[in-house]
Amino acid sequence: MGALYDKLNEDFRLEEALNACMSCGVCTAICPAAEFYHYDPRAICTIVQSQDDAEIEKLLKSDTIWYCGQCMSCKTRCPRGNTPGIVISVLRTYAQKMGYFVENEKGRQQYAIEQTVGQNILKRGYCVHPDIVTVDKHPEQGPVWEWYMEHIAEVSPRFGAKYHQRGAGAIRDIAEDDLKEINAIFEVTGGKEMYRQIEEQSETFAKEHNLPMDEYVQHIFTEDSGCHSL
Repeated sequence: MGALYDKLNEDFRLEEALNACMSCGVCTAICPAAEFYHYDPRAICTIVQSQDDAEIEKLLKSDTIWYCGQCMSCKTRCPRGNTPGIVISVLRTYAQKMGYFVENEKGRQQYAIEQTVGQNILKRGYCVHPDIVTVDKHPEQGPVWEWYMEHIAEVSPRFGAKYHQRGAGAIRDIAEDDLKEINAIFEVTGGKEMYRQIEEQSETFAKEHNLPMDEYVQHIFTEDSGCHSL
């Protein structure tokens, strides 16, 4: 086994997800991402199964592992009981741990996700909350969203929401004790350490390329080489 493969194999998910791929290609045939992107889950499983460290490193540094939508259609079809989507999850984890994610366009977007969805979970208890979908940062929401945010306190109760209130209902304020519990779970399970690694690696990359972090965030939000789709 290669040293890099050995690291991947330390993750129990790999053993459960990749038993004996015979490279039949059924996972690629059913994969929604493969229909639109230069993405082949069959080929990824073949590379991992080969235990070739050089090829695995290329994968970890590539955009390829970020195309998967984690729908797990592959799991339902594989005649050998493999789950390529979980293999992808393992590869993503190690791309983050080893800092390889900054080597490609789609991987660098992990910082934007960590700073928005990731921090939103810790601070508000939600993946997405209206307060962070601001009009200036999300013009794609259009004039209806601008109107909604101006009238959210008045409008949201009409569909049962509890905007910045306590009690049952959508977008309610999460109790402080519950937020502390969420943060504790992320700390114990290694989620916060993963956040720190993403931040440190991203800050290092931005510094090496003379990009202030606010410009870096805007860059990774808008960068598109145009080479991803079929």
